[in-house]
Amino acid sequence: MNTNNFAKKIKLSCQDITKIKVDAIVNAANNSLLGGGGVDGAIHSAAGRKLLEECRTLGGCNDGYAKITKGYNLPAKHVIHTVGPQSEKPNILANCYSNSLQVLTDNNLRSIAFPCISTGVYGYNNERAAKVALETVLGFLQNDNADKIDQVIFVLFNEKDKKIYKEIHPKCPS
Repeated sequence: MNTNNFAKKIKLSCQDITKIKVDAIVNAANNSLLGGGGVDGAIHSAAGRKLLEECRTLGGCNDGYAKITKGYNLPAKHVIHTVGPQSEKPNILANCYSNSLQVLTDNNLRSIAFPCISTGVYGYNNERAAKVALETVLGFLQNDNADKIDQVIFVLFNEKDKKIYKEIHPKCPS
């Protein structure tokens, strides 16, 4: 499968991640996994208190790793929680994406929606973060995983982020 075919599995969206119906949405979480601001707070709020109860049993999560829970009141069946770097550390950011995809495939799930990890209060540059995100996802798909994943959605906060992703990878459909 060539890069064009991999790109067809990637979609860009500006909708609310808590309203997307996929097998799993990714939560840009903090180390405690117990909720916070931004995407993390929105996901916890939309999923309901049972998400917090399950997260309490997980013992937190280290930067770059990923853990899975049920989706509870979300349209998504599951939430994959990953903790991005609090500064520009591309290897840790790449691990967030690759480990989330690995958790997805390990659980026989086929569709996933990612927020822009670490670009909010953690301050990662949007363009550099987008480059890491797209390169990591494409690399994962090219590494004999394309038949395990039907769709990867990048949920972008605004039109600026969408423009950045389109410039980096113009073959991504909107």
